[in-house]
Order: sequence, then structure tokens, then C-alpha cells
Amino acid sequence: MRLNPHGRSAREALLRKIDHLPNAITISRIGLAPLLILLLRAQRYPQALAVFVIAGISDALDGYVAKRYGLTSQFGSILDPFADKILLISAYVMLAILGRIPFWLMLTVAFRDLLIIGGYLAYTSIVGSVHMRPSLLSKLNTVMQILLVVAVLAQAAMALPISGLVHLLVEAVFVSTVASGAHYLWTWGIMKEVQPLGSKAGHD
Repeated sequence: MRLNPHGRSAREALLRKIDHLPNAITISRIGLAPLLILLLRAQRYPQALAVFVIAGISDALDGYVAKRYGLTSQFGSILDPFADKILLISAYVMLAILGRIPFWLMLTVAFRDLLIIGGYLAYTSIVGSVHMRPSLLSKLNTVMQILLVVAVLAQAAMALPISGLVHLLVEAVFVSTVASGAHYLWTWGIMKEVQPLGSKAGHD
């Protein structure tokens, strides 16, 4: 079904108005990180949980808007995971300081992210701009990290008897973090998952 000229013009006007909306939502999510840190520092766990949930909703929202209206961009593809990492690392550092998660787990998560960033920068300095597809292990690791933060905050906020679940998630985060970090190292070594920009790379 073809759009009439008026319908097409209205759609184009709408796209111009919301062109930067996904990135604006993502930037607002980065702005939630200092608030999350302050709430955790004050041990205001119910509010911290609410902020973390809102951040998760905003992540889903900016992704939906970008895909629904075709507003994806190279900048957005970099900014979105960066915002996620800022929030997760902020949560893990504070929860480790508060003794809510093991300090060694926070170090493992942070070191894995530094390893990926450092490896990416080193690779691009040699090869040039690349498009890197997140692996299934990496996606699983992110889900496990988020679930652990939600479980810990929920336990602290509502005194839920879920110590066993938290312990299980700690182990799952550790295993998936190490496995995904090793996978990225292997990937860069054999140059399979990293593809030059402009090539016919698949989309996740």
C-alpha cells in the first residue's frame, strides 16, 4: 500500500522531529549512573532498584524507537552499549564496596570490559575501523550481570530470602564473564567475528 504525498510528508516530518530521540534517551540513561551511585552510597536500595529498572526500560525504549523508525546510526551503536557498561560498572563497584557482591567478581567484570575496550582500540589501530558483532556469550553475560544487580537490590530493598539465587547468579556471572572475555580474545586472534566496516556484515 502506497503512502499518499501528504502521508509521506507527515512521516518525514515525524522522523525529523524524533531523529535524535534514541540517542537522547541513551544519554539520559548515562545521566542515571551518578544518581544510582549516590543512592547506593546512601544505601537507599528501593530507590536504587527503581532507578536501575527505569534505566532498563529506557534501554528497551531507545532500541524500539531506533528500529521502529529506522533511526539507527553508527554513533548510536557505540553510545548504547557504552551507556549500559557505565550503569553496570557503577552498580558493580558500589555493590562491591557495600559488601553486597564479592570484590573479586567486580574486578573480573571490570577487567573483562577493559580487556575488550583495550583489544578493540589495539585492533582498530592496526586494522582500521571495524564492525564487531556481540557474541551469544557476551549477550548472555550481560543478561546475567543485569539479573544479579536486580536480585541483589531486590534482596536488600525488600529483605527477600533469595541468598541461594544470588549465590547462583554470582557464579553464573563469573563463568560467563571469563568465557566471553576468552571468546573475544580468540575472536581477535583468528579474525572471524571482526569485519571491516563497509563489508556485508550480518546484523544482530
